[in-house]
Formats: sequence, structure tokens, C-alpha cells
Amino acid sequence: MQIQVDIGFEELLEIVKNLPEAQLLRLKNELGDKPKQHTKDNFRDLLLNGPTFSNEQIKAMEEARKGINKWRTK
Repeated sequence: MQIQVDIGFEELLEIVKNLPEAQLLRLKNELGDKPKQHTKDNFRDLLLNGPTFSNEQIKAMEEARKGINKWRTK
């Protein structure tokens, strides 16, 4: 079972401010203070493991280019 509760930002902020010290520290650790850093390794991994075109998709693009080139030269 899942319950969804709509809480305004101000109300949420007040709840967080009233947390006991131990829970507040735990929340801070969970959220993390450091922004996510993008590195060259992440970029390399994206390029190596990212989505690629299938041979059929490449063939369809080549056909579309040929058609566009024929249309442009008329």
C-alpha cells in the first residue's frame, strides 16, 4: 500500500527544523552536501556504454539523406 501526502515547502521546512539532532544528522548525510560532479570518466562511460543506432536505423538515415540531397539539387 502506498500513501501520498502533499506537504508545502514551508511545512516541510518546519518539520525538518523540529527533528531531533540524530535524525537531522542522518537526513543531512542522506541528502549529501556535495553536488554530483561530472568527470571525464563519467563522460567516457556514457560514450562507451550509451545508446547506439542499429544498422537498420543507420540505413534509414542514409536513405533519408540521399532523398534530401536529390530534392536540394533539383
